[in-house]
Amino acid sequence: MGYLVLSLSDYNQALNINPRYAPAYNNRGNLYAVQGKPDLALSDFNQALNINPRDAEAYNNRGVLYAGQGKPDRALSDYNQALNINPRYATAYYNRGSLYDDQGKPDLALSDYNQALNINPRLAPAYNNRGFLYYGQGKSDLALSDYNQALNINPRNATAYYNRGVLYYYRLEREKAIRDLRQAAELSRQQRNAALYEAVMEFLRKLGAV
Repeated sequence: MGYLVLSLSDYNQALNINPRYAPAYNNRGNLYAVQGKPDLALSDFNQALNINPRDAEAYNNRGVLYAGQGKPDRALSDYNQALNINPRYATAYYNRGSLYDDQGKPDLALSDYNQALNINPRLAPAYNNRGFLYYGQGKSDLALSDYNQALNINPRNATAYYNRGVLYYYRLEREKAIRDLRQAAELSRQQRNAALYEAVMEFLRKLGAV
């Protein structure tokens, strides 16, 4: 999603001045999405695309919204459109790869994660997701390398710590596993990610580490 630089009142004011300013609709849509107002977000993304049908970011953002609503076909269509407009759009490749991953299409997912990272080698979530894909394929060394890279780029990636901790556990490296899982628990608590926090704590309890 785009950067949430301004407040809702700023976007409203911008659109009062220029009701045809597509980026303001796109950014306000992002803000609504973060606030848990999907209907308002969808309306703004649609409006942005009515004004500028070549707005790759608005297609990508609307795709994310559709994916979150359990509408994978619409999400895929929007990601494809974003990439037709901008074939160098790393985030759209990442998002489409995540969608393929969820649909059980690992080859397509891997291709998109690779493409995203070829374009933007600093896209930490793509390393994390590709690592998880490799782990599911029994390629633990490749998975570990990707988790390490994700954490080198973003040391506050709680999900990557969790995934690496689980990998260490199944590689019988208990101390490393506990260290990573505790870090994941602390970060997810700070970031108010309740679902991840509970998953991590359950694993730590399984290890007798809490």
